[in-house]
Amino acid sequence: MNAARKVILDLAVTLDGFIEGKNGEIDWCNMEPEMDFTKFLDQIDTILYGRKSYDIWGQYVPKEEESETEKEMWKAVHSKDKYVFSRFYKSTDTNVTFIKDNIAEEINMLKNKPGKDIWLYGGSSLITSFINLGLVDEMRLSVHPVILGEGKPLFSEIMERKNFVLVNTRSFSSGVVQLCYQMRE
Repeated sequence: MNAARKVILDLAVTLDGFIEGKNGEIDWCNMEPEMDFTKFLDQIDTILYGRKSYDIWGQYVPKEEESETEKEMWKAVHSKDKYVFSRFYKSTDTNVTFIKDNIAEEINMLKNKPGKDIWLYGGSSLITSFINLGLVDEMRLSVHPVILGEGKPLFSEIMERKNFVLVNTRSFSSGVVQLCYQMRE
């Protein structure tokens, strides 16, 4: 029998625990070649979005002046199966599956289908729901050497303690440190 696919929360966070600045800015987030983000993209075939994150990034088209590397990265992102969690979302996008409720059941069915791992992209309320439901198998947090002072926190409204085990760390020349944790059974 094949092992279940993992739900992986992979995102950037500041030293003070924010995933966005107070106005939604992410200009502090470094995406450098040595991070080899394409390796992560090769590991997944599905992306999970909240409605707001999907609106901003789910169909993002890089500007003409963006690098070819950036354009290729977005092409790879958009080649994945996409699931959007929203009770009210209406869209004509046929490349997306919308999930309105029964998150745990839907994710457990998805995890047991054949395929690669699943990227929990966000946003913060979806991340909170997944953490509270025990649906995050692995967290890869790229901690950036910046303090914002305010913004959207990585975690809020967590209902109970969750224990994770550190399984890997990587540091980069920019000062970013990637911490990889797995859910403790």
